[in-house]
Amino acid sequence: MMDWTDRHCRVFHRTLTRRTLLYTEMVTTGAILHGDRERHLGYSPAEHPLALQLGGSDPAALAECARMAQDWGYAEVNLNCGCPSDRVQNGSFGACLMGTPDVVARAVDAMRGATTLPVTVKHRIGIDDLDSYEHLTAFVRTVAAAGCETFIVHARKAWLSGLSPKENREIPPLRYEVVRQLKVDFPHLTIVLNGGVLSLDAAQEALAWADGVMIGRAAYQEPYLLAEADGRIFGEQTQPVTRREAIEAYLPYVDAQLAAGQPLNRMMKHTLGLFAGQPGARHWKRTLSEQGHKPGAGLPVVREALAGVPDSVLDARPAVGERQTA
Repeated sequence: MMDWTDRHCRVFHRTLTRRTLLYTEMVTTGAILHGDRERHLGYSPAEHPLALQLGGSDPAALAECARMAQDWGYAEVNLNCGCPSDRVQNGSFGACLMGTPDVVARAVDAMRGATTLPVTVKHRIGIDDLDSYEHLTAFVRTVAAAGCETFIVHARKAWLSGLSPKENREIPPLRYEVVRQLKVDFPHLTIVLNGGVLSLDAAQEALAWADGVMIGRAAYQEPYLLAEADGRIFGEQTQPVTRREAIEAYLPYVDAQLAAGQPLNRMMKHTLGLFAGQPGARHWKRTLSEQGHKPGAGLPVVREALAGVPDSVLDARPAVGERQTA
């Protein structure tokens, strides 16, 4: 989700759901320690609860970043051991860390020594030829012994050579049964399912055995599915916001960012899927895409985009108990 779940995206998603835990993009330790910390760590208070996702392998650097995560008010610090991109591999972190569980354990131990925040690990079910269940359980057992209690498991293996990051999200088959068995064999650990979860219906089915579910691209491409999460997943009695209410709640933030010099398209690109599959979706996307990047583009562009969406869509709420499709 790099370049997708930035701070603007997270503020928008928070207009749809208050209870879900949001994650930052993966940020490397080098970027935090040697770069613009406000850019990499800063966020709006509206984004809470929020987890910082780190990329790195050096225990000392990860520990320092974990300490900063607590100082900056994050709710969790997460070590990414699942990203298969070439850039990540060249830095000896991401998915390649599944081949060195001792390195991950040392990193987790150092991070836990630097913060009282939960330290979690996100990983695949295997990499390359290290894809046996025995290797997976050895990885989890080793890292858990260092104090990690929560594992977010992408139910696909990753090929570190031969497949692009996009192909690694689609070609290796999903194997939910592996993650389910992991929960059986490690009942004392928190096991969160990730990968290919496209709706809240699917999330609820997985929660029959998993401790949690992470939804990534589906929530970005069709963000309105998040509107029902507080009620259906967390049991809140509040009714879902409408799409109009979500946009209206987002606009004061957008206006403030415009005043700070941010271009309109940088905030509104995260809303392009809000009307996916609905009348007016094409007008919404076209207006924002064609006009949002122009110098001086502001809230009138958003109003013009909204004007092409029928009120029946803008003000509709999901029917209680309505099944989702994805």
